[in-house]
Parts: sequence; C-alpha cells; structure tokens
Amino acid sequence: MALQILENKGTFHLRGRVNTTTTRSFIIYFEHMINTINNVKVDINKIKEIDQSGVEAFKTLIAISLRNNKSFLIVGNGSQDIYEDCSFSNVA
Repeated sequence: MALQILENKGTFHLRGRVNTTTTRSFIIYFEHMINTINNVKVDINKIKEIDQSGVEAFKTLIAISLRNNKSFLIVGNGSQDIYEDCSFSNVA
C-alpha cells in the first residue's frame, strides 16, 4: 500500500507507508500545507511502516515549520519516537 493522506476536521490522517518511495510527495504535500495553514496536525496511528527516510521526512517538515513559525504536530502511536529522534535543541 502506498501512502494515503485524508483530512478530517483539521487533522491529516496518514495510512500506509512513509518510506523511500513516498517521502518525496509526502514532503511536497505537507510543505504546501505548512505554508498554507498555521497549524498542521498529522495522525500517524494507521501508518504500517516508517523507515529511516520517513523519519528524515518528518524531521524536514518539523524544520520547515520551525523556520516559518508554524505548528507541525505529530500525534498517534510512535509520535514520541519521531520527536525523540529529531532531538532539536535551542541554541542561544
């Protein structure tokens, strides 16, 4: 299964796989969403696979949102692991 992105009440629900074959379109889609709306909320509960390329894609989107002073929130099983992997630190 490829990656499906469904939106319901302001939350984007992902289904399928975030891997090397889907990350390019995933980043393009959500970069547009980050630039269009202030608060992007992504639910990853129905993701079957996130490989290292997928984790890097989430890191990229978090960085884009931070650079643009926008919110990019990941919710669902495994979201804490993604945030810990990102391990962004504020430098004064």
